[in-house]
Amino acid sequence: MTGPEGPASNEAALRDRLSRLSQASLRINESLEFESVLQGVLDSACDLTDAKFGAITMLGDGRQPDGYVVAGLSSDQARALWDFTEGFEVYEYLGRTREPLRFADFQGHMRARGLPEVPLSAPVGPFLLAPIIHVGELVGTIYLSREQGEPEFSSADEEILVMFASQAALVIANARRYREERRSRLDLETLIDTSPVGVIVFDAADGRVVSANREARRIAAEVHPPGGSLEEALKTVTVRRADGAELSLADHQLSHAFSGGESVRAEEISFETPDGRSVSLLVNATPNHSEDGAVETFIVTIQDLAPLEELERLRAEFLGMVSHELRTPLTSIRGSASTLLDGDLAMDPEEAREFHRIILEQTDHMRGLINDLVDLARIKSGTLSVDAEPIEVIALVNEARNAFRGAGGDNTFAIDLPPDLPRIMADRRRIRQVLTNLIRNAAGYSGDSSTIGLSAEQQDSHVAISVADEGRGIPPEMLSQLFSRYSRLGPDRGSSAEGSGLGLAICKGLVEAHGGRIWAESEGEGRGARFTFTVPAVDEPNLAALVAPGRATARSRQRAPDRRRILAVDDDPHALRYIRDSLQKSGYNPVVTVDPGEVDRLLEESQPDLVLLDLMLPGADGIDVMRAIQVKADVQVIFLSAYGQQENIIRALDLGAADYIVKPFSTAELAARIRAALRKRSQFELPAHPEPFRLGNLSINYGERRLTVAGRTVELTAREYAVLFELSVNSGRVMTHEQLLLRVWGSRETGDSSLVRTIVNRLRRKLGDDAKNPSFIITMPGVGYRMARSIDSGVSRTAP
Repeated sequence: MTGPEGPASNEAALRDRLSRLSQASLRINESLEFESVLQGVLDSACDLTDAKFGAITMLGDGRQPDGYVVAGLSSDQARALWDFTEGFEVYEYLGRTREPLRFADFQGHMRARGLPEVPLSAPVGPFLLAPIIHVGELVGTIYLSREQGEPEFSSADEEILVMFASQAALVIANARRYREERRSRLDLETLIDTSPVGVIVFDAADGRVVSANREARRIAAEVHPPGGSLEEALKTVTVRRADGAELSLADHQLSHAFSGGESVRAEEISFETPDGRSVSLLVNATPNHSEDGAVETFIVTIQDLAPLEELERLRAEFLGMVSHELRTPLTSIRGSASTLLDGDLAMDPEEAREFHRIILEQTDHMRGLINDLVDLARIKSGTLSVDAEPIEVIALVNEARNAFRGAGGDNTFAIDLPPDLPRIMADRRRIRQVLTNLIRNAAGYSGDSSTIGLSAEQQDSHVAISVADEGRGIPPEMLSQLFSRYSRLGPDRGSSAEGSGLGLAICKGLVEAHGGRIWAESEGEGRGARFTFTVPAVDEPNLAALVAPGRATARSRQRAPDRRRILAVDDDPHALRYIRDSLQKSGYNPVVTVDPGEVDRLLEESQPDLVLLDLMLPGADGIDVMRAIQVKADVQVIFLSAYGQQENIIRALDLGAADYIVKPFSTAELAARIRAALRKRSQFELPAHPEPFRLGNLSINYGERRLTVAGRTVELTAREYAVLFELSVNSGRVMTHEQLLLRVWGSRETGDSSLVRTIVNRLRRKLGDDAKNPSFIITMPGVGYRMARSIDSGVSRTAP
């Protein structure tokens, strides 16, 4: 522009743009809510450039989508854009660039690049893109467009959008940080609130309760009428310390106690009320100081000692019971022996034999009790050994029934054993002991004329054996406590049952030593009870050959089943020595190491059938090691850990572990768990010549390398066929992105799961498989893909 008004007009336009940019920057700083910030950034970007439509996509950890907002589009249009099955290729092109892009015709540019057209119901024409870069990292992208026929975006539009995107990057980063901090805070609050230990935060200045978790409020309710607040409860109680000192928790005394900043460590105190109620607590208290050193708050944790006191009471009751059980036969033995030795008494031989019989019976009773105590100690220490062998269930049932009858039992039996029940791998004496204990238990809590049911059925790789009675039943609240060492069925139920009460605890230990589990069921009092335990079924070595000759797997031909190679990784040399000896005793070929850094080399050299992996390794997370193993080799992993917390077990199994064994464990349990994992693995091993795969109207002839859908031959590239082959021969199993990359591309160097997604998208188009409602290839979000086993087996309906 050459006229005198040109520079002034340009300057005015520049001032207007800078003013709008400043206002936009202020607007996006008004909130820290992540979604609100993204929407504000997009709306401001549209306003700055006069765009009609817009979208923002954000990248999170692992370069996965972390946010998506739109402007100018309806919710249906936005959903269709996000669900666009071929959109991944477009997104790879647009969403990974670090430079701004500007097109006159969006769809025309896509066609020119050989990319699929985006199915937009809106008439999109000019297009403008700006990356969102924070601290050198691409964290998101702003997409803007106008309707067809509208003016193209100018270089000035591009410049101001790039400037705005750089300012928005910091605001978005702050919002994301705020979101993560809030999530962490909520997680911490949830953890504290659900903790079994009470937590109270006091204001040090006035003794006011700042916050308290659920357990603290529950404990306070023990010494205060329902409906009252925690503060009211604390004002009414007197604290009696271990040294006998008393402290009232009235506000002025509490604040005075806090002012000294004294810490308390594991002190037993009691809360007492004027009406005589009390609760014993274990207390810890820690002051929280300000920057100038003044005490601001006091954090107090309180643990209710009632459960521990109850456990101590049960232990004392247990010791008293054992003492009684030992003294009773000793009294009879001593009395009988004294009578026999009394030279002043004349007795005939029959009377003498009766006294000898009493001595023999009572010594047998004492020996049984002592054996129970020894078994219980071995179970607790993990040193109980079992000598497993293949056994017919019917033989064990008959032996246990005969032993019960031989001891004077009069109950009738209803036996239900299917003829095709497999043999079990068990220690005959120990499992007979379990069955006999359960039968005696059933007889003890039902009448002599009642019927005891004995049944069994196969459950996957185990056989479940049940003992049912028609007796008094079990209250629901007692079911979870039945197998505790110090638990009995209660005085009202146990009066007619003889014995030490150790039977069920020993049964639990014996069953778990075999790699099984035991549980009880009852519909309530007066309705009988059923006790069920599982034992591993025998893995018949010739069964597969008898059923399907010629279908032996490549792995099974390489190595005999009884000499399978097991890799064990544990940083404890003593534990590793025990594992090695247990594996050798069980007929396996162990390969052991204390160094997780040796795993890759040992996987390559030994090619193990299974890996035993310690969860806690020095300098390495067991979960990460497992993931690396599963990418490197197609092998099952069993975790060994001294940590039996449920969340650890669930996490390990969810992330792909075949099993989780809590230390200490017996040789028999370890062997049983390994056999079960190898059996599951064998279900998925490939035969030397796979039979054709059929799923609905889809058929794959592996020998001819031919794919048909509804009778129509479908041509595939070598890469497409390789991916389909891996998915189909492993149908029903989840194949991770890493596994497919390794097996199909033969390398993990790129680590780019987009390669897999692109091939799967092409396969779906050729198979006519709807990504929104798939019949063949099911997406497992964030993990990989799974080929359905039947048309109705798909559970995920999420497109990549």
